[in-house]
Amino acid sequence: MAAVVTNYAGYVNVPIPTGQVFRTGDEQGWWFDSGSVALDFAHTGGFASEPELLDETATLTTWVADRFPEVTAAAVDRDLIDARTLRSAIARIARAIADAAAPAPEDVDVINLFAATPDIPPVLDGGSRQAGRSRARIGQALAAIGRAAIQVFDGENLERVRKCSADDCDLVFYDESRSNNRRWCSMQRCGNRAKVRAHRARAHPVPDLT
Repeated sequence: MAAVVTNYAGYVNVPIPTGQVFRTGDEQGWWFDSGSVALDFAHTGGFASEPELLDETATLTTWVADRFPEVTAAAVDRDLIDARTLRSAIARIARAIADAAAPAPEDVDVINLFAATPDIPPVLDGGSRQAGRSRARIGQALAAIGRAAIQVFDGENLERVRKCSADDCDLVFYDESRSNNRRWCSMQRCGNRAKVRAHRARAHPVPDLT
């Protein structure tokens, strides 16, 4: 799936792929599409229960390049620090909204700061010359992620930011569906588990001993 995010100049809507293989503990990896590149980014280790996926500059470079092919410059140590700072702010705000709490002002400031920097500019195919930088940088991708977070956390979208309905899952997603009725982080995982439990309950009902 690809989330639609308005670029820095506001000229075009750029589709950014969303979703990634996710795993916690020793369980087998499964596909989790959070509905937003910003929330995908937050789920690379921004929540306490998650493994750290951005453990070095190389993994940050790969994660960004998979979603922003314009970025060809490798991440440096400063980029990794910035990425984790932005990621933590997005994760904390997502959790707060999902819990019907107010986001911390300092986290809002972090996202606004990143979103205020230049992101990846639009390019019209067919030209014969390269205008501006020949390579987009990690910082520009972080700016795009910051803007994506602002779109997700906008007041009109708050009810679409929610936690998985499973009692033992705290993944946060943005419900892109028209019906706005998504309940699970993934039907492959928690949705299927709920169906299995419901089937077992129907097949083996607990007797009333009163």
